[in-house]
Amino acid sequence: MKIKWLGHASLMITSETGTKIITDPYVTDENLNYGEIKESADIVTVSHEHGDHSNVSAVRGNPEVVRGTAKAKGIEFKGIPTYHDDAEGKLRGNNAIICFEVDGIRVCHLGDLGHQLSAQQVAELGKIDILLIPVGGFYTIDAKVAGQLCDRLKPKVIIPMHFKNDKCTYPTIAGVDEFLKGKEGVSRLDTSEVEFKQGELPVTTKTVVLEPAL
Repeated sequence: MKIKWLGHASLMITSETGTKIITDPYVTDENLNYGEIKESADIVTVSHEHGDHSNVSAVRGNPEVVRGTAKAKGIEFKGIPTYHDDAEGKLRGNNAIICFEVDGIRVCHLGDLGHQLSAQQVAELGKIDILLIPVGGFYTIDAKVAGQLCDRLKPKVIIPMHFKNDKCTYPTIAGVDEFLKGKEGVSRLDTSEVEFKQGELPVTTKTVVLEPAL
């Protein structure tokens, strides 16, 4: 499996057989200066309907759209209902965590999760190999809550997303450094793409920071 960070909360997961999944495609604006998404995919997942996460029309190739629990192209997707804030959705609405397995590796995309998870929600998520987690705060969980959640979920690989950088300039969110502070096993890669294989995942949790592709 290959994972490429396009930008923001949008990643492209490519299976060994070539099936392509794009998560949360965004619309560019004055604060979101990643390049426009022009990739093709077989499946698009959407965690919620805000424009910076639901620009399905940008993805080429007539993909199937998954917004929760569903089956697409032979892949089972599990949606866990959550909120975009810590006020049960009163501020920013609902959010879906979407988990799926590709090449024997279980991936979990938290979308714009805005709160700590309950014990029941953690149990529903089950085993997670690769966790795609927002860390910038304000619109999502912040670095502290994200760190606590990683400790509870115990994924083998953590890939941070939805944080401030040269192409994401929302003034209210933080960069990735706050989340990385004090963490062991951090790899900052000078690339947008990383490959994982079943049976070759790290024994202890590793955090992988990617460069945006767009």
